[in-house]
This record gives sequence, structure tokens and C-alpha cells, in this order.
Amino acid sequence: MNIISVSGLKNSGKTALIEALIPLLAARGIRTAVVKHHGHGFAGEIPDKPGTDTYRFLLNGAYGTAIYDDDMAALVIRKAMTAVELIEPFSDADLVIIEGAKAEPYPRIAMLRKGQPLTSDAGTLICAVTDPDYDESALPAGLPRFDFGNYKRIAAFLIEYLSEQ
Repeated sequence: MNIISVSGLKNSGKTALIEALIPLLAARGIRTAVVKHHGHGFAGEIPDKPGTDTYRFLLNGAYGTAIYDDDMAALVIRKAMTAVELIEPFSDADLVIIEGAKAEPYPRIAMLRKGQPLTSDAGTLICAVTDPDYDESALPAGLPRFDFGNYKRIAAFLIEYLSEQ
């Protein structure tokens, strides 16, 4: 099982990227599950509730989805859980994408809007998705960078990355 993370500040485009990647990866035979960390609590956001991010992931063909915060996880389990614990039910997925969880040590895609700082360890980055006018000098040298909305190129990059793992 491969694991990557998509992280960035609120409204940086994480969910839109993941939504777009799921069917593109599925078309290449990659079953994708999504684990979402909710930093502000997720009361009311259960994986099958219409209108929520996790529901949108399922609509786009995610193999499975989970959501967690500091106090509980869905399927509502009242104990603190880590991304590692939530990945286990998806052991037969080809890829698990973790949304958020900046401190987890997984390879990650940084989502950065103009002027936003890098919010995770640069050593975990596999690429960055930015506004076209993002200051590339703020990124590690040689890090692949893609413009927001260029989902096909990002998916192609991910497929190549996964094949090298």
C-alpha cells in the first residue's frame, strides 16, 4: 500500500485536488481511499452525509473514506486515533490519501496559494501544487511544481511516482 498526504491551509484546494484525482487514478486501475483529518472537529461531517468533503470523495469513486480529529473518528469511535490506525481498514487499497495531518511523516503534496508559507516538513514533499505566480524560491530546489487545476499532469506525476516505489 502506498500513502501520500495532501496538505495546506484551509481553502487551499486540497479537497478539490483529491476529488479530481480519484476518478483519474481509478481510470488507471488504482483504488484510492481517503483519510481526512479535521483540525477543528468534525461534528456533523460523517462520511455518507451529502454535502461533506468525505461524501464528495465517495461520490467521485473513492474506495473508502474516514475522517478523524483529536477526539473521535468516523465510524464514530470515541477515542483519539492516528492516521496509521485509520489506514488499516484500507489495507487492500492501492493508495491511501491522507488529507491534512501535516505532522505525519508520509510523502506529501503541498497545496500553496500565493504568499502562503510551507506548512509541513520540506523533506516529506514529493511535489507542490501552487498558484501560477507562487514564488518558487519558497520551495525546495528541484521540487516538481504544478498549477492548480492541472489535475491530469498531477495524476500522471503520481502514477509515475507510485510506480517507482
